[in-house]
Amino acid sequence: MKPRFSTQGRHTLDGTVRVFVAEALILPTGLVTTAVLTRHLGTEGYGLFTLAATLVVWVEWCITALFARATYLRISEATDWRPIGTAVLRLHLVVSTACAVVLVLAAAPLAKLLGEPVLSGYLRLFAIDIPIASLAHAHRDILIGIGGFRQRALISAGRWSVRLILIVVLVSLGFSVPGAIVASIGASVAEAGVARCFVRPALCARTPVPAWLLLEHALPLFFYSLSMMAVEKLDLFFLKTLGGSAELAGIYGVAQNLAIVPRLFALAFSPLLLSTLTRLLRDGNERLARDMGRDGMRLVILLLPFAAMAAGAAGEVVEAIAGQRFGDAGPLLAILIFGAIASTMMSVATAILTAGGQSGWTFVLAFPLLPVAIGGHLLSIPRFGALGASAVTAGCALLGALATMGAVYRLWRIVPPAGSLLRSLAVGGGAYVLAAGWAAGGLLLPLKFGVIMLLITLGLLGLGEFDRRELALARSLVPWLAPAGQDE
Repeated sequence: MKPRFSTQGRHTLDGTVRVFVAEALILPTGLVTTAVLTRHLGTEGYGLFTLAATLVVWVEWCITALFARATYLRISEATDWRPIGTAVLRLHLVVSTACAVVLVLAAAPLAKLLGEPVLSGYLRLFAIDIPIASLAHAHRDILIGIGGFRQRALISAGRWSVRLILIVVLVSLGFSVPGAIVASIGASVAEAGVARCFVRPALCARTPVPAWLLLEHALPLFFYSLSMMAVEKLDLFFLKTLGGSAELAGIYGVAQNLAIVPRLFALAFSPLLLSTLTRLLRDGNERLARDMGRDGMRLVILLLPFAAMAAGAAGEVVEAIAGQRFGDAGPLLAILIFGAIASTMMSVATAILTAGGQSGWTFVLAFPLLPVAIGGHLLSIPRFGALGASAVTAGCALLGALATMGAVYRLWRIVPPAGSLLRSLAVGGGAYVLAAGWAAGGLLLPLKFGVIMLLITLGLLGLGEFDRRELALARSLVPWLAPAGQDE
């Protein structure tokens, strides 16, 4: 019998694991960073830093979203990636520099709108990060296009490590919010430097690749990403503009930052899935592409028990990381973590639609969520405050996930397996009850999570979620468990 998993499938999963592990360094480094920032900056200072960082990250992600998927596609198609790499680098530099200038000019009006005059100086300083981070992202996208998944993982590992060190040093020395911003800029410089060690597209050389070759694929996906980033970030800004304090913004920012894990999976998996599906369809292997698409959505479903575990222990997580002053972020985290799962499903479904030649559908499906989110926040925040904001964000993500899954079904007639959903819900219910009922704060919290994660895995195994070939594939990705002679 032909193995279920092709070489492309194994390579994609292997790359996903490596990139996810590298991006997951944001968890230990981010937890330490959050602990340092919250304790040294306080609720107000952390709230201001969160507002500035959210704006800048939103701009940077919009630039990345404009070019990333088009870069994967064009680089993987080309016999010589260098001319396209040069075109990508130039486009990133031009657009990111323009965005940085606009942010500098708009800093004072934005600060006035948010009722925090000091924010204008922070935004002007943070604008320096935009072109530097954009160049780093361009190199990462090129590496994914040429299959350099290991190098891509090393770049992320370097970024998060440097960011942690710089923030701890500068903030501990008393440089406050400006120190945290300079540390973030330093991390982008380090990321770009490491990336240049692995791939070096020329910036000044002539290239025959016109900009429209990238933009014709980029625009629909850009507007999709723009809509989704707005939907995911509107909660914090509506919370602030509708009368919330900087302290409340800091509390909400902690919940947002701690709900990042599912998005790390999307960041690691979706680009690789898109690249692999595109190559499979190019080679005429539509059946395997459909199988991989269905398995991709199934993987997201299997994240539900882990989200339930985090929701059950949300209060303990917040207090252990940010301190008791941020304890009100616990209920917000319990809601936002499920919204992050829905966003991850939407990201995977969008990758499938894009590979299937329906990138235009992505914007059509995502844009209606924007007025829904705006209306929801205007109605819920004055009455329910931060809880209303988190509920609206999670609800919009769920609507988006259902819509994109429906579009995937229309395109390829595939849906996540119903059995996987039922098993995940059953195991997730048990994980939530155990996490909520087992009080284990402080140093015992990692032990508690380790035990529950083991029980989740055993529960899924016991219910027959994984077959022999899937278990063999998992073992093959762990060097000391792989059979002798197994190729890497």
